[in-house]
Formats: sequence, C-alpha cells, structure tokens
Amino acid sequence: MRYFFLRFCVWRKGSAGNSRSPGLHSQGRRWIQTIVCLAICLSAFLGLPAQAGNQKEEAMADGVRLALAKAISDSTPPKPTFSNIEERIKYLNWLGEMSSRLKRRIPDMQTRRELLEAIWYESKRAGLDTAMVMGLIQVESAFRKYATSVVGARGYMQVMPFWSRVIGDGDAKKLFQMQTNLRYGCSILRMYIDMEKGDLYLALGRYNGSRGRPEYPKAVLANWKNWEFSGESASQQRK
Repeated sequence: MRYFFLRFCVWRKGSAGNSRSPGLHSQGRRWIQTIVCLAICLSAFLGLPAQAGNQKEEAMADGVRLALAKAISDSTPPKPTFSNIEERIKYLNWLGEMSSRLKRRIPDMQTRRELLEAIWYESKRAGLDTAMVMGLIQVESAFRKYATSVVGARGYMQVMPFWSRVIGDGDAKKLFQMQTNLRYGCSILRMYIDMEKGDLYLALGRYNGSRGRPEYPKAVLANWKNWEFSGESASQQRK
C-alpha cells in the first residue's frame, strides 16, 4: 500500500507541475487528487486488516447460550497464578519475549504489557493456545484496540455487536474495552471449537463467517507461527 501511495503522490506532483491552466476547474481537480492521496496515506499507515471477523448470529441451544453468558460475565482481573516458580519464570520470559516482538506495533510499554497479560489470561481461561489467539488478533485487527470492520466487528478480536445482546448486557460499546473484547473473542472461539468437535479449521472459519473456506484459517496459521514461544528468547535461540 505504501508503494502505491508513493507512486500516486509522484504522479500527482508531476500532473500539478505540468498543468498550465490555473483556472477553477484545474484547482478543483487538484483538490480531489489531494483528498484521494490523503485517504490512501491514511489507510496505508493505519494498516487496516484484510480479513476482519464477521461471526453470524445463529440459533443456539439455551444451555450453550447460558454457558457462554456465564463465561463472559466474570469480571476477575487478568492476574495469573502459578503452582510453582518454574511456571512463573516461564511466563515472565514469555512476557518479555512477546513484548519485544510486539513493540513495533504497540510502542507504549505499559499498554503492550497490559494487552499481553490479558491475552495470556483469557486464552488460558478458554483453553486456547495463546500463540494462536495472537495470530488471530494479528489477522483480525493488527493489534488495534479500536479497529472496526466494514460489517461492524469491533476491537482486537473483531467481535460482532450482536454478541453483546445475545450473551451480554446489550452495551456494544464495551467491546472496545480490552479485557471485555478478549473475553468475548476467546469464549466465542472456544464455543465454535466445541461445536465443530475440535476441528480448528472449521471453527476458525465459523469465527470469521467463512466456514469451509481456506483463506482465513491459513492466514491465522501463518501468523500463529509469529507468536510461538519455546521457553527461550529469540536471542538465546540464535546462540
């Protein structure tokens, strides 16, 4: 996108330089070119996601709906607990390594740390692979808190607003809150995995509203690999 933006601006500069009629029509054309140029620039630097979520509202058993509502109702802060010191050390190593990898996307250290803590907590709570959840977030929103898709999906995990009515308190604005968005997203994905009897390919497609098509599951898989963690930092692995 940045490449096309630069080419467009070079073309615009050349067109403006070659113009010999500074009349009203010419000025109007230049204004239109400027607006288009700025729009391209904005989209390039925002990094809009190519494949945002579009979960479909569908009939579900009362038991499933109530279980999902219960899953998202717990407001416990995302503070991890560990059974032994080794697990805590591994978590801290993970936190440091992921923070380093995410720094380019989220420069503020406090924001980055809070997001990673919440992702780790909510993914573990839902029984999901944390690296997979981060890969999904990268595909869905490029780690942008206030991302909004053309169909209205919101936040890091691009949760559709209807979910707040089906299993929440009806306040869709809360889907822009970090922990709420991650709680909804992880719980919904867990439900889809259970519905598909563990078939991750179909569950991811259902989450994206494209069940049975390969593009979205492949994109999540490719980005999943970016966030895998072996217990050692990247610098230790290179030695």
